[in-house]
Amino acid sequence: MTVKAKIEAIVYAAEEPVTIDQILAVLADELSAEQSSQSVEFSLPVETVESGQAAEQSLSDAKQEAKQHRERGRRRIREVLDQLTAEYNSPAHGMEIRQVAGGYRMSTKPEHHDVVRSFARGLKPPVRLSLQALETLAVIAYKQPVTAPEISEIRGVDSSGVLAGLLARKLITTAGRKQVIGRPILYKTTKDFLMRFGLKDLNELPSIEEFEKLTAAAQSDLFAASEIRADATGISDAQTEDENNHDQHAPSEESGEEGHYEEKIVESPQRD
Repeated sequence: MTVKAKIEAIVYAAEEPVTIDQILAVLADELSAEQSSQSVEFSLPVETVESGQAAEQSLSDAKQEAKQHRERGRRRIREVLDQLTAEYNSPAHGMEIRQVAGGYRMSTKPEHHDVVRSFARGLKPPVRLSLQALETLAVIAYKQPVTAPEISEIRGVDSSGVLAGLLARKLITTAGRKQVIGRPILYKTTKDFLMRFGLKDLNELPSIEEFEKLTAAAQSDLFAASEIRADATGISDAQTEDENNHDQHAPSEESGEEGHYEEKIVESPQRD
């Protein structure tokens, strides 16, 4: 993939306007290799200087060279962005690249907004799954077809409520009954599951080890967000709660009554 193609992909994938420095930070090695292949070797005249002066001069030259190298990288990125902008300005393209808020953003052209808006109305909203739902869905994806008791045994908790939510979202469906005592219902993933997660088929599922890493990261982020939340004042709820508890324990000077403590209940945000 060429540098131009990579820059195009970065601009397309960025949710916010991407700056030249952000692109340079990602493509520094590719740009350096490109410049090296196009550069012409030349030698500088050798000057006789003392060792201390030589070291100082060498450091200064290195800094100057790094600065020039970075500036060449910026110019190259700006050149590519100008080329892409000109190409997308063609009537044959429905997208355009524009400079927005100091960066570059790819978006649909204004003349196509009506048709894009009509199409977007029919799109399904993004799936938001809780950690419990994600775990249950993973068990079904890797073990399918699988029964509710088997899922609960693997997870260590009852999963009947989570299964109902996944069925409602059409991410899973029934797959008959298992031929054992009680004939429990079997569950499997659906075509919607593949579409929502961008999978060609179940063979593209990440390994169990990769999924466990993703789940652990999501769980740590969830706990961190639950422990410390900030309001509009910028003061965390945990700090406010400590101060409130201290005030509630302190005796009232005006009434002469002993201080009291009221338990503060913090409602966790509802999760799908």
